[in-house]
Amino acid sequence: MSRARAVFFDRDGTLMEEVHYCGDPARVRVFPGVPDALRKLKEAGFRTFVITNQTGIGRGLITEAQYHAVQEELLRQIGAGLIDAIYFCADLPAVPSTRRKPEPGMVLEAAADYDIDLARSYFIGDKSTDIECGQRAGTRTILVLTGYGAEQGSQPDFTAHDITQAVQIVLRGSHGPASGSESPCISGSRP
Repeated sequence: MSRARAVFFDRDGTLMEEVHYCGDPARVRVFPGVPDALRKLKEAGFRTFVITNQTGIGRGLITEAQYHAVQEELLRQIGAGLIDAIYFCADLPAVPSTRRKPEPGMVLEAAADYDIDLARSYFIGDKSTDIECGQRAGTRTILVLTGYGAEQGSQPDFTAHDITQAVQIVLRGSHGPASGSESPCISGSRP
């Protein structure tokens, strides 16, 4: 039996609108198209995970209970059964950590927990730390231009306007080589 393929997602600015240190479920706004995109991944056999740094907890700006309340609202808006697991890290940037992105610890934990083939998997996010995390873990990477994406100077494998287009890249890649014609909204960033 072959190991599972997965897509790892950043949370803020990728699946939901960026809300600086979001501790209020009423402020959760899932981007349009996210539930349908996740459903397509699940139908294609992918596992799906959220990998998120949450330094607001470590800084004392939000509580862990507030973080969990936001997560519950995110999952409610996305829909039942579309996310396999969520991994978060509250470590502060100045604290050495193997889990805090760009370190790949959370991705490696998920891969071990769910028998994931990282070489056949993707990391999608809106920040350079997401792209670097995916690269360090051995996944392909897609930078979305939502959230902070347009401001990043990273070198992802692909760039997409949003999750819907990022999932198109994943699904096209999972069915063999891509055709020679790329959409102007979806681009490879490396040769």
